[in-house]
Amino acid sequence: MDLFDQNPDTRHAPLAERLRAERLEQVVGQPGITAEDGLLHRLLKLQKVESMIFWGPPGCGKTTVARMLIRQSGLLYYSLNAVTSGVAELRKVIAQARDSRRLQGRGTILFIDEIHRFNKAQQDALLGSVEDGTLTLVGATTENPGFEIIRALLSRCHVIQFEALEDSALLTLIDRALQEDEWITGLGIELPAASRERLVGLAGGDARKLLQLLEMAAGVAADLPPGKRVVDAAVLERLLANRILPMDRKGDMHYDMVSAFIKSIRGSDADAGIYWLARMLEAGEDPVFVARRLLILASEDVGNASPNALVIAQAAFQAVHALGMPEAMYPLAQCTTYLAAQPKSNRAGMAYHEARQAVRAGDSPAVPLHLRNAPTALAKKLGHGKDYRYPHDHPGAHVAQQYLPDGLEQRVFYRPADRGIEARLREYLAACWPDRGLGEKE
Repeated sequence: MDLFDQNPDTRHAPLAERLRAERLEQVVGQPGITAEDGLLHRLLKLQKVESMIFWGPPGCGKTTVARMLIRQSGLLYYSLNAVTSGVAELRKVIAQARDSRRLQGRGTILFIDEIHRFNKAQQDALLGSVEDGTLTLVGATTENPGFEIIRALLSRCHVIQFEALEDSALLTLIDRALQEDEWITGLGIELPAASRERLVGLAGGDARKLLQLLEMAAGVAADLPPGKRVVDAAVLERLLANRILPMDRKGDMHYDMVSAFIKSIRGSDADAGIYWLARMLEAGEDPVFVARRLLILASEDVGNASPNALVIAQAAFQAVHALGMPEAMYPLAQCTTYLAAQPKSNRAGMAYHEARQAVRAGDSPAVPLHLRNAPTALAKKLGHGKDYRYPHDHPGAHVAQQYLPDGLEQRVFYRPADRGIEARLREYLAACWPDRGLGEKE
């Protein structure tokens, strides 16, 4: 069946296809897109399509809305999948579109699913025909267009963002399937509230996955006698025996998941941290990648508030290398919960960034003479090391003298926090340098 077949036979199609919305008002969970005063309503009313990129997670309605626009436009259309198509197919479509416009005066729409899979050369091949109106491009992608679509092509398209469906929208789809699908209504299955909630949770905001699970559950229940076809916990467990969690190694989901992981630990939520760790590892994330991120966090976010955090993270990193999965889960879980439970400070990193800014903005002042190395008689004759005061010759192994170069003597880069061990560091530095304001409470 063609992706945009005008009269598709859906009798043997999956449930998601049988229930696909035919009107914008039937699309659930996208109020910003289906609003009556929105762009898509105006385009449908005018029977007009402009070049657009639909961006959103799987099963949120991108292809459904694209079909509505294309069907009502009255234009010729072609559909390509970026996974299986290349420049040769693109050039063929462009040539046919030019002939159609020249000979018939008709415009052409090209729908490209998973457009983020096209490389730069393939995307470049679209530019001229989109620019001169030979083609109206409608692309669908699950990845951020700002990263995956070249700027020149992106500037020629409207980007419309779709959201993962909320639970209420998924429950609406379940009700619609139970009431409108001929096969499911004919089975007379019963779906308790607990099973509905379980299906919604398993779907993860993906309507296609939800309806696939519902159809599979209905198929299992169909083996039961009429009147006893209940989709209960036992039926659902049969569906989950070989469940594979969604994950990718390079796309938005990968970065969103690790972002939630890091931010949870930074926010001292050990429960959230261990949850996101389990989500990543169970979905096949590289444990070495996770250990590396924990190593960064131990220094960046815990820092001198708990210096032992870096030691724990380094030990976990080495343990993961030595063990591999599944045993690597133990040092990763230990490190995750430990880091979440530590006081936090990013002051060391902030000090470096501020010092780097001073280095880049300054004129590279010379090292003060008394701090310079004096390995030779000539260096000593030039004054290198002269008047340097050796701290260990003074009480408390500290003596005040100029360590920063001229012009920066009064700069303060490191301002320790009042948390954990760093509070003791702050107290010590405040005593050494009372004129730097470190003794004041934050």
